[in-house]
Amino acid sequence: MTENQYALIQPYLPVQPGNVRVSNLTVINAILFVAENGCKWRALPPRFGKWHTVYTRMRRWADAGVLDRLFDALQKHHMIRVSVDCLGLDSTSVKVHPDGTGAPQKNGPQAIGKSRGGWNTKVHLIAANDRFALTFSLSGGNAHDAPERRALLEGWRSPPQGAAMIMGRAYEGDETRQLVLDLGMVPVVPPKANRLIKWDYDRAIYKRRNEVERLFRKLKGYRRIFSRFEKLDVMYRAFLNFALIVDMIKC
Repeated sequence: MTENQYALIQPYLPVQPGNVRVSNLTVINAILFVAENGCKWRALPPRFGKWHTVYTRMRRWADAGVLDRLFDALQKHHMIRVSVDCLGLDSTSVKVHPDGTGAPQKNGPQAIGKSRGGWNTKVHLIAANDRFALTFSLSGGNAHDAPERRALLEGWRSPPQGAAMIMGRAYEGDETRQLVLDLGMVPVVPPKANRLIKWDYDRAIYKRRNEVERLFRKLKGYRRIFSRFEKLDVMYRAFLNFALIVDMIKC
C-alpha cells in the first residue's frame, strides 16, 4: 500500500500511544505480506519490525471492530464509487489447515465444520461487481448455504432498493426469493427443472453472475485466505477485510 492509498484510511485507524517504532502503514504492509504469501508470523522479513508487534496490533484492531468499521466507512463516505444496480450473492469453501483447528470454543466463534472434503469454512459474500464486496459472513463447511445466506441478507443494514440480486439455483427457494423482495430488491434466479410452476427471469443480467465468482478468485489469490490457518473467526475475518479494503482503494 502506498502512502497516498494509506491517506484514505488513516483517519479510521487508532493512533498508537507513546513512542511507536512501527507505523500503522508498516503494520498494514506487513499484514498484506503475510496474507499474500501465506507465511507464518515469525517468517516476516526484518524490514517490518518485530513480528509480534504486527500480530498484536492486528489482533487488537480485529477485536475492537476497527476493520469492520473501516470497511463500512469506505462505502458510506463514498471514497469508493460502488455501483449497486446489480448485486451477486454467492459463497465459496475454504480448506482449514490443521493449524487452524483445535482452539477451545470459549476463545471465540469458529465457523469451521466438517464436510466430505474435511474441515472447511464457507465465506458468504454479496458483491457489487468483480472488485467490490458489500458485506460477507462466515459459516462452517457443513452448513447449508441457503439459511446462511438468508441470515446474511437479514443482517445487512442498508440493502440498495431496486437492485437486482443475482443468485444461483441453490437459492431459488420461496423463502429466499421472498426475503429478497421484502428487502426491496429483485431476485434474479433461474427455477430448478423440477419446479411445477416456473418463472421468467432476466437472462441478460444473470450472465453477470460470474462477477462475484471472479471476486472470490481474486480473494483466493491471497494464500492466507485460500487456506484458513486462523483458529478464530475474528482473525480470519481480519484478513478478508484487509484484502477487500486494499483491493478497493487500489481501483
